[in-house]
Amino acid sequence: MTSKKIRIGIAGIGRAGWGMHCSELDKYKNLYEIVAACDIEQDRLDKMAQRYPKCRTYLKYDDFLKDKNMEMVAVAVRSPEHTEFALKALKAGKYVFLEKPIALNYADAKRLVAAAKKYPGKLYCRHNRRFEQAFNHVLEIIRSGILGEVYEIRNTVNSYQRRDDWQAIIECGGGQLNNWGPHIIDHMLQMLESPVAEVWSDLKKVTAVGDAEDHVRIILKGENKRLAEVEISGGVAIPGPSYVVHGTRGTLICENGDIRLKYLDPNQKLEKITASKASPPITGSFGRQDAFKWIRKTIMVEASNPDTESDIYKYVYNAVRKGEAFPVTIEQAAEVVRITEIVKNNSEFKEPEVKPATAAKKGSRRK
Repeated sequence: MTSKKIRIGIAGIGRAGWGMHCSELDKYKNLYEIVAACDIEQDRLDKMAQRYPKCRTYLKYDDFLKDKNMEMVAVAVRSPEHTEFALKALKAGKYVFLEKPIALNYADAKRLVAAAKKYPGKLYCRHNRRFEQAFNHVLEIIRSGILGEVYEIRNTVNSYQRRDDWQAIIECGGGQLNNWGPHIIDHMLQMLESPVAEVWSDLKKVTAVGDAEDHVRIILKGENKRLAEVEISGGVAIPGPSYVVHGTRGTLICENGDIRLKYLDPNQKLEKITASKASPPITGSFGRQDAFKWIRKTIMVEASNPDTESDIYKYVYNAVRKGEAFPVTIEQAAEVVRITEIVKNNSEFKEPEVKPATAAKKGSRRK
């Protein structure tokens, strides 16, 4: 297979395009060459031209897509434009690396799933936190079985801020559900290890100054009866642990880069007992007192795979140039949108209706 660089263009030169995609691509200069950029503001394009002298710049997305030297488009525009920009790029014959959320409603997510089947091997989703070290290490411990049968998981992302940019405005696709939500819901769907049977949710606006939610609570119940709880908040002054996992033989808490474990010695076999209806002794303890052999550990977060969020471009390259399977499927990303839509529809923070294809005519507003 060829090992030549992927010639990529970035649509949307904002905090994501400039601050994340460019930095990640700089890390892999041996695999990628930034050849084009598109934004509706010329000063952003001027910065790209200064940073990458060979990069051609475009104010109009249609002109950008006509660049024959560009193989791949990184879609890093605002959330309401993600679906249409991706579909147009696919139609133009480009590979697409699509920012999260891939869509703001499940209908659009299904359009992307259909497009991925029409253009196989062309569409990739930037769920980069699938490579987050804490997530992968906790998942490895769950799958090791030392906690027994896991019945409840909690994932928390807390902060306290009065957010006042477009990410706080519903019309712009803002809100914590669309911002952090795709990452954390994706984590919980992986840890649930089962199709979702039930969804409970509550959205609030606490400290943000826009009209979008900044406090999210979601509980997913799998068909396997496992619960996965999500809390994402911009209104919590004392953050909780990143992960809490409860199993039938122990508990895990992940916080500040450390994982604390308390679990029964795997060599300890618990004798089989049954409950009794008889009256217990008048004196003595309440309930049975077992001599549990506990193992307690505190370990650093250090998953077996050393990659981090910024390494997702390596996996995109390996998929495009080497034919390797990309770790995040379009169906998995669409399932995140399906859950998100259920949560939105159970709240007052619903997305405004947007007519398809209108956003892509406006250029490429940065993220």
